Amino acid sequence: MDFSNPTRGHRRVIVLGSTGSVGTQALDVIAAAPDRFSVAGLTAGGRNLDLLARQAVAVRAPAVGVASGTEADLEHAISRAADDAGVTGYAPHLFAGDRAAADVAAWPDADVVLNAITGSIGLEPTLAALGAGHLLALANKESLIAGGALVRAAAAPGQLVPVDSEHSAIAQALRGGTADEVDRLILTASGGPFRGMTRAQLQHVTPSQAVAHPTWDMGRVISTNSASMVNKALELVEAHLLFDIPLDRIDVVVHPQSMIHSMVQFVDGSTLAQASPPDMRLPIALGMGWPFRVPGSARACDWSRPEEWTFEPLDDDAFPAVALAKRAAAEGGTRMAVYNAANEEAVEAFHSGVLGFTDIVDTVAAVVEEQRAQDTGAAPGELTLDAVLAAERWARRSARVRCALEESPLPERAGDMQDQKETL
Repeated sequence: MDFSNPTRGHRRVIVLGSTGSVGTQALDVIAAAPDRFSVAGLTAGGRNLDLLARQAVAVRAPAVGVASGTEADLEHAISRAADDAGVTGYAPHLFAGDRAAADVAAWPDADVVLNAITGSIGLEPTLAALGAGHLLALANKESLIAGGALVRAAAAPGQLVPVDSEHSAIAQALRGGTADEVDRLILTASGGPFRGMTRAQLQHVTPSQAVAHPTWDMGRVISTNSASMVNKALELVEAHLLFDIPLDRIDVVVHPQSMIHSMVQFVDGSTLAQASPPDMRLPIALGMGWPFRVPGSARACDWSRPEEWTFEPLDDDAFPAVALAKRAAAEGGTRMAVYNAANEEAVEAFHSGVLGFTDIVDTVAAVVEEQRAQDTGAAPGELTLDAVLAAERWARRSARVRCALEESPLPERAGDMQDQKETL
């Protein structure tokens, strides 16, 4: 695909994380626009192998991968799904194991890879898709957060397209001016289920309350991250990396109605906002078809009805995740990889009942500070995948020790940190 001069023609799409919320909605978009899209490949983690098999049979995906399980498991599940659907002769290329998503992402007979994997495990598939020359529709923000400059260096101009509703909104609004006319980016946040609560009140939040998002239907990790504002923190850093706007010129504002998905403020005082009812199918369709819109992707606003849209500042005392991420991102290197990995471990600990809600971000802050304290003071060199993976391993172990989920002597932790430094 020529990223500098794309065509509106039919696109073959690989969906990574096809059984998750974004992945299933992407398949709905593809099915509703057969003139624009077809499926070139599917992958999933493997927790819902039967659904992956049914999806593969339904769309006759040429390549199918599963991270957890074997090729034999996948073949058996697809055979069973094909029999149930009365389909004969379907024999896709199968991939299994830790590299399944990366292998499918590099599948040559494709135009677009939609990375809808949750977590930093999406980094290698992101790099594989970029290396294969595919347009990357990125819903896996963690791979850009952890990979940072590594991902940016691997992407050709125009090859990386955002799928998060906030970044899709910014990309659309940026069409209204030139780069030197941009003053600020304004990311909107719904405020999650705990908007208006104090830090003291947040200490008593339960896991079931944390996943009860008032606007979006998301998985456990993303819902919890939204409730803690870690998701918005990651989105702020992602906006910095995607659009090359300094961190101090990106703001977060709480907008409970979730109708305006983000805004761009220009130097002349004007602000362009993208508005639509909350429906991920719109940014998914636009990401896969970028820069062309897909008719009928989602319903539009009903301007004949009275509406009230409100905005309020983010309470940084109750939700310190955004300020913490701004500082970590400004320091560069693997700092955000550590931030993200520590958060993933802390979220799991919270849902396991061994950590309180406010302890999630406190744990992230402690692990980031521990890495900062062990820095040599030398400027990091070129970021590598090995450096990112080493930093994540160290951060996960440190977070698990802090959450009392793992015992690890200090020399091991310091050794991992030294391994990380040596790969920079």
